[in-house]
Amino acid sequence: MNLHQSILGCLLGTAVADAVGLKREGLSRERAQRMYGGAPLEASLVFGRALCSDDTEHTLMVGRALALSAGCVEKFEQAFAADLRKWLLTCPAGIGLATLRACLKLLLGFGPSRSGVFSAGNGPAMRAALIGVWAQDDAALVDLVKASTRMTHTDPKAAAGALIVARAARLARTATQLDPRQFLAEQAASGEEDELRTRLESAVAALDRGDSCGDFARSQGWTRGISGYVNQTVPAALYCWARSPHDFRECVESAVLLGGDTDSVAAIAGGVCGAHLGSDAIPRQWLAQLAEWPRTTAWTGHLAQSLADAANGPKWAGPPPMHWLASLPRNLLFATIVLGIGFRRLLPPY
Repeated sequence: MNLHQSILGCLLGTAVADAVGLKREGLSRERAQRMYGGAPLEASLVFGRALCSDDTEHTLMVGRALALSAGCVEKFEQAFAADLRKWLLTCPAGIGLATLRACLKLLLGFGPSRSGVFSAGNGPAMRAALIGVWAQDDAALVDLVKASTRMTHTDPKAAAGALIVARAARLARTATQLDPRQFLAEQAASGEEDELRTRLESAVAALDRGDSCGDFARSQGWTRGISGYVNQTVPAALYCWARSPHDFRECVESAVLLGGDTDSVAAIAGGVCGAHLGSDAIPRQWLAQLAEWPRTTAWTGHLAQSLADAANGPKWAGPPPMHWLASLPRNLLFATIVLGIGFRRLLPPY
């Protein structure tokens, strides 16, 4: 698969998986099952149409920064920080506390290398897959992931989780014979973060036993769903990918049905899986239900092409603009829908 198709698969895979998981975010797997049922799932937030959360928005901003910087870390930091400042001013709903604090620091004039706060949230991991797909080698991948991570999160756990997601996506793009189980085993053997290494070792053992994604989550004590803590999010997402690396729908549905932070877990799994399978593997129904605006699927295709052009040569048209003014009414609508869903959750079934 060529680079453009892999980038497009990662971008659309992240967006669609985010949209499928968004409606169930914050619910335990049992209550989500009672309220919305099981597979097959739809990308439906309201009236059969779907929107994306900050998981997708951050991935798109990272994509623009990669294209504008052509991989130069300092320029990448500057471009990503500039978009994060503007993004915060559009009043995005559901922003994580660590990301909020970091963006406020950016607005107050802190540089991108000093704006991060000490947190092990999954924000850097949710936007890392695209870096792995686009980076030219592992050294560039590491530098870009570190720059992306420290802008919002300074806990080494956040960086370790984001790094393994990026490397998984790079493997998904480049491997001719994909073996996620071997990848997880190698990452566990070389990992420096104790808890993440233990989780990955458990994932490898669970794969060898043939455990389902739900069985693996229960074995880790994640009975209420997967939290936004990076050492839950990343092992859970990569386990879903490892169980179904050649079936995009099954990979994403498995992640969503775990409960908890469903949009982020699914977005990571979908981004990695899409990087390997390309956009043609994404269910057409899910893509048709995606009603994002102003950053539409066509806009995403433009970004994918600009990223491929930036990687392949010095002459390229540049990424599309984010259309920040149009994001304000979009975010107002999104917040209204999310608030309505929140009120609905006050009612049975419990």
